[in-house]
Amino acid sequence: RARVRHCSARPREFAFARSFGPAPSRLYRVADPSPRQPRRAPTPAASRTAFSRATPTRKMSVESLRAELMDQSLDMPRRFRALFALRSVGGDASVSALLDSLRDPSALFKHEVAFALGQMQATGAVETLKAMLRDESEHSMVRHEAAEALGAIASDECLEALETASEDSSQVVRETAVLALQRFRYAQAKRRDAQAKNARADAKAPSSPPSARPDERAGSAKEQLSASTNGHQQSLDEPDSPYISVDPVPAAPSDVPTHALRATLLDESASLWDRYGAMFALRNRGDPCDVAKALGSVLIHSDSALLKHEVCYVLGQIQEKGDGARAALRATLENQNEHPMVRHEAAEAIGSIAADDTEALLLKFRHDQDRIVAESCEVALDIMQSEISGEFVPLVVEPPRAAA
Repeated sequence: RARVRHCSARPREFAFARSFGPAPSRLYRVADPSPRQPRRAPTPAASRTAFSRATPTRKMSVESLRAELMDQSLDMPRRFRALFALRSVGGDASVSALLDSLRDPSALFKHEVAFALGQMQATGAVETLKAMLRDESEHSMVRHEAAEALGAIASDECLEALETASEDSSQVVRETAVLALQRFRYAQAKRRDAQAKNARADAKAPSSPPSARPDERAGSAKEQLSASTNGHQQSLDEPDSPYISVDPVPAAPSDVPTHALRATLLDESASLWDRYGAMFALRNRGDPCDVAKALGSVLIHSDSALLKHEVCYVLGQIQEKGDGARAALRATLENQNEHPMVRHEAAEAIGSIAADDTEALLLKFRHDQDRIVAESCEVALDIMQSEISGEFVPLVVEPPRAAA
């Protein structure tokens, strides 16, 4: 994301990028006044590529990150680092760079850009995301991510495209659009309630403090690298989530007992909305080992590629090292008949968990015949290095130059 769910320090003001080349890779981070220690000791295989503590500060800018993002001659992990950093920095210039990069031929890359735009809740990306969703020549994984992003943004302009996509011929796209529509209506209702509450409130009354500090948020290295420098990007309906992500479905209410959540998650006759809500509630407050076992069972028995891909994502978030969940992820990655979207998320989850056998497994599939899977394993190997090393050095994102 046996390792329990960790809440490693993640101050809001941190931005990230990474330098690649013949020398060992280095991870860049804004200086922390109390530097963290690595979360785990490197394995013998990983120690050969551990990051150096002696790396100097590197100045970056949105313009330089944009150049790396757009450069198709660079390897995918390096371009993903630029993508993560732009998502972290945010702002119109970052959104513009991400939108321009969508001309890329890689379905994996375009899917990740769409995901980032949704997590940033970038309203300026709505028209482009709608066009991606409507384009039946796009890979279903890309169209799925465009629909999910529109659901995360949940502005009025998103509604018509989602309604149309809810009847799409692709099951993955159709199921995503149905969930996104439900989230849209849920978010709209929450916003109306919040506006009514604010209208009644005394303008001079002090506001309530946030329920969780940003440096207490949990999540994998990938999420930490992408976290907003302008404040935690969190779903309106998830104020108490310990995780960084804007989820496609709100977690089930806190008064639902754990055993009922688990039953709903495993119930193949239950709606995807209810199963997603149960899964996120279990992720937020369940025992990681028990949650991972239940999620592993879903991977084995569910017929929904959409649900299984989200299960893999959550397993990458909680990063539980138990054998059962890892075996299910491995079987998913190895299954050539599985939807590439599911195999992609399985690869990244395996990288986030960073168990002793991770490197060999990902190297095995780095040249998979499916380009999405092969590129996912490249990125997952890089995520694994971040998880194993935990070595950070300063990054300074330079302000834009003033016009002459």
